[in-house]
Amino acid sequence: MYDPGIARRVIVNGTFDILHRGHIEMLNFARSQGTYLLVCIDSDRSVRELKGSSRPINNQEDRKFALDNLKSTNAVWIFDTQEELEHICEIYKPDLMVKGSDYRDKKITGAEHCKAIKFYNLVPNYSTSKIIENINNRK
Repeated sequence: MYDPGIARRVIVNGTFDILHRGHIEMLNFARSQGTYLLVCIDSDRSVRELKGSSRPINNQEDRKFALDNLKSTNAVWIFDTQEELEHICEIYKPDLMVKGSDYRDKKITGAEHCKAIKFYNLVPNYSTSKIIENINNRK
């Protein structure tokens, strides 16, 4: 069982395209679970492959810059493939991986290299897709 008094390496991964309250609350939670938070973000090529040619909205360097400047984040690494993410987890050896609750019952890349996985309940009504949809629907 997790003991917050123990120094821990925590890892989170995602796109973090349009940084919003849901992202920040999850990152703050992840950081509260340990002493060092590594955030891994999908490269621009990977985001296009996952979400379509109109994404990302913000390029990988801008996303990395924004995440690097949050109090919760200790480091941000960019990965291009699931194999690269797997390798990062293998090298970093996280004590804990934090994933959004939407990943329950899904395959989690790198999970076998983590001592534990903790799911974070997503903040309702916050998602990059909804933000993009709201922007596109404005008249």
